[in-house]
Amino acid sequence: MLKLFGAVLILLSGTLAGFHQARQFASRPKQIRELILALQRLSTEITYGFTPLPEALRKIADQMREPLHTFFLNAAREMGPATGLTAQESLQRSLHENWKRTSMKAPEREVLHQLSFTLGTSDRQDQIKHIQLAVEQLKHEEATARDDQAKYEKISKSLGLLIGALIVILIF
Repeated sequence: MLKLFGAVLILLSGTLAGFHQARQFASRPKQIRELILALQRLSTEITYGFTPLPEALRKIADQMREPLHTFFLNAAREMGPATGLTAQESLQRSLHENWKRTSMKAPEREVLHQLSFTLGTSDRQDQIKHIQLAVEQLKHEEATARDDQAKYEKISKSLGLLIGALIVILIF
């Protein structure tokens, strides 16, 4: 009876691990799309709203879901007069602190890292150009993420179950 319980537990944990990995593949394109929309809103705030960067990031954070909400909110807080950090420093700090909570990978992180060098340091038109460049790069990464999702989402689910079954067979 105890062996059967252990086998079911191993099989269940393998299956859950596979489903967790599949969820990561599914949420990456969604989060990239949300990031693209956030950057487009930031571009609009800079172009038409003449909104200061911390306030613009706060507005964007209010419109975002987790984990991007926390990313933009922390970046806006770090830019406040209490901390005295530059836009680059605050964005990079927020990126470092919040990136693990996302399903996105290194290419998306690098796009945001590069964007942080120009936000708040150049004129309005230059910032808009860099945001548009970042959006185009993220669109490419979104297409790649969708391809990965199509390839690996179902495989991850099946593989989790099969690895659990393999472990049960090897142990018993």
